[in-house]
Amino acid sequence: MLIGAHVSAAGGTFKAVARAEEIGAECFQIFASSPRMWSAKPIPEKVAEKYRSEMERAGMGPTVLHGKYLIALGSPDAELVAKSETALRADMAAANILGALGVIFHPASHRGQGFDAVVDRFAASVRKVLDSEPGDTLLMLETSAGAGDHIGSSFAELGTLVRAIGDDRVAVCLDTQHVWAAGYDISSTDTLNTAIDEFDREIGLDLLRSVHANDSMRGLGSAVDRHDNIGEGFIGAAGFATVMSHEAFKDIPFYLEVPGTNKSGPDRPNVDALKKIRTQVGAG
Repeated sequence: MLIGAHVSAAGGTFKAVARAEEIGAECFQIFASSPRMWSAKPIPEKVAEKYRSEMERAGMGPTVLHGKYLIALGSPDAELVAKSETALRADMAAANILGALGVIFHPASHRGQGFDAVVDRFAASVRKVLDSEPGDTLLMLETSAGAGDHIGSSFAELGTLVRAIGDDRVAVCLDTQHVWAAGYDISSTDTLNTAIDEFDREIGLDLLRSVHANDSMRGLGSAVDRHDNIGEGFIGAAGFATVMSHEAFKDIPFYLEVPGTNKSGPDRPNVDALKKIRTQVGAG
C-alpha cells in the first residue's frame, strides 16, 4: 500500500517526481495537460526519458494520470463525445509513453437521458479509445459522488459499464469521498465489509486498481463532491484506519486529492497522516 498524491507536472512531467518527493509521496498522480482545456500536446520522447530516469532515481511507485474534467462520453452531443474521445486518447498516449499504471477519468453525466440509454454508446467510445492506443496502460473509471445525472455513483452502474466495454484494460478507481457522498459508509468495519462485498459482486475486486484518498466536507449520502483533508472531515482518521486495514486495499496505491493545509493541494501533513494510519493498522 503506497501513499501518493496529485502533484503538478508544470514544466515537464519529470518535474513531478521531485515535487512528489518534497511532500513524502511514494507515488503520484498528474494531469498530462490542462484538465479544463481540450488541447493537449504529445509528450516528447526526451521528456519521457528524463521522467523515467527521475522515477528510477527516486524509487517511485506507479504514476496515474487524471483525465480532463471536460470528458463526457455519455453526452447526447456527438461533437462533445468526439472531443472527449480525442482527449482520452491523448491521455492514454501520454500514459503509454510514460509507462504509467493508467488513466483515471470521471464517467460524467448522462445529461438527463438515463443511465440505461447511454451504456452502449459510452462503451463503444471507450473501446474506440482503447483500440486506438494499444499498450499495457489501464483506463480506470472513477466512482462518482452521485450529484445530478452523474454516472457511476453505484457499483452496479460501474459494473454494467465494465461488462459492456468488455476489455481487460478497464479497471476502477475508488474515491473515498465520492463513495461516501454516494451513500457507502466506509467508516466502520461492518458497513465497509458490506460495501466491499457489493463492489466485488457488481464489479470484481480484481478490478480495483487505485484509490483516491480524500476525507469529506459533507455527510454520508450528501451526493456532494467536496474533498477535505485527512482526519478533518466526516470520514475521519478512524474511518481511514478502517479502510486501510481492510484486506481489499493492502496492495492498492492511494493518491491524495485533498485541499491541503494551506489550500494549495496535497501536502506533507496529509501524506504523513495517511502514513501514520498505515503504520497504526500494520498495512505498511
